[in-house]
Parts: sequence; C-alpha cells; structure tokens
Amino acid sequence: MDHQELLQSLGLSKNEAKIYETLLRQGEVGVGVISEKSGVHRRNVYDSLNRLMEKGLVFEIVESTENKYQACEPRKLSEIVIEKLEAVDKALPELEKLHFSTPSTYRVHTYRGKEGWKQYMRDIIKTGEPFYSIGAQGAWLDERVKSFIPSFLQQMKAKKIPMHHLFDYEVKENNHPIIKEVGKNYRFLPKKYATTSGIDIFGDHVNIMHHQHLGQVGTDDDITFTVIVNKNLADSFRTWFQFMWDMCPKN
Repeated sequence: MDHQELLQSLGLSKNEAKIYETLLRQGEVGVGVISEKSGVHRRNVYDSLNRLMEKGLVFEIVESTENKYQACEPRKLSEIVIEKLEAVDKALPELEKLHFSTPSTYRVHTYRGKEGWKQYMRDIIKTGEPFYSIGAQGAWLDERVKSFIPSFLQQMKAKKIPMHHLFDYEVKENNHPIIKEVGKNYRFLPKKYATTSGIDIFGDHVNIMHHQHLGQVGTDDDITFTVIVNKNLADSFRTWFQFMWDMCPKN
C-alpha cells in the first residue's frame, strides 16, 4: 500500500491525500505550489485545505503577500485513528443492540476459512444464549483454528453461556481431548448414527458444518459451513436436540 492509498484508507479524500503528501514533501508553500506539485486544480485546493485544517492535519501561515500552508506531523494520523476507534467503542453497545433486536425473517449465508470461523465464534458470544451441538467431532481443535479456542472458551465462561454437546461416537472411541474442554454437559451419539456433518444451534442461528472428521472441519484446503438465521428453525432444532439428548445414555 503506497502513501496515497494509506491516507485514503484513513478517511482522506483523493485530493486531500495528494495535498497532504505534497505538503509533507514541500514544507511551507502557497496554493500555487500545492496545485502544481499535487496535480490538484487550484480551485479544488482551497476546499481540500479547509477540510485538512478541520482534521488538524494542516495549519495556515498568514503572511502579507500570500498565505502559506504546512503539514502537521504524521503522528496526528495515529490520533485520528484512535479517536475513530474510541467513537466506535462508544457507539458499539447501542449498534449491537439495534442489530440483535431487529427481527430476522430468514437469512442464509456461508462462512469460509479462518475469518469465517472467528465470525462464527463471535456470533456465539454475541447471542449469549445456550449453545447446542449435534454430531460434534472436536472440530474446535482443528489445527487451523484451535489457537482461537482458549480465548473463546474463556469468554463463554465469563458470560456464563452453557454448552451442550452430542458428540459423534468417534470422539468417545478415541478419547479426543475436546471432551476435557467443554465441561460436563455432553453425551455421545450411537455409532450407527455417525455422519460427516454437524449442526450447532444458538440463539436464532443454525450452523451446518460440512465434511467433518475427527478433530477437523471442512476439507484440507478450506473450512466452509452454512449459516441459517431464523428463530423458528432454531427453536425446532433445539426441540430435536432435546429428543436426541433424552435418547442418548448419560456418560
């Protein structure tokens, strides 16, 4: 990423980025030099300079012949980013409240890769409701994602979100280490009901895991799973989970 792209990613317009970089290079100069060196038409330079001064990135030097302008030190960019992050943090609780209070009819989307997996975990934490898993095979300890799990489980514990797992028989047969990570609320499906898929239910989410194997989710090349957001569907899956739970012997 070059300087122009970086400055624009921080919220500067294309012209503002050009002018700010020009001032960093040229020092204290007038509008004519700014226009010439930045390639921004003179009539647009004034508007951009005013916006840069409002952002605290440029200051004006008043002289009898011609006013000149100079860039503030680049460290000011860090202050702008910090201010934006603080504003986001302040607004986040209300924004999340709006997001989760909005009635959802029916949404289906796909999560992929590590970023998709992290979003899946964030969804569980954000809903703050009991978590149920059918056909679990210890995918949380997949080598590609297991580094995220300690923090995730710590947040689950801090928010007192209960977990209930109906594990695939292979988890028990191989004494997979996931058993020690999920607490006491787990049972095992009979061997004849083994599959290569799994279903997680929490809040109004139903997540369908594809190509599960012991300790792994997805293929060797990619992690992919389907997310369905619908309260009625999630409630139905919780009912089916309870039936299966009641049918499975206690450990």
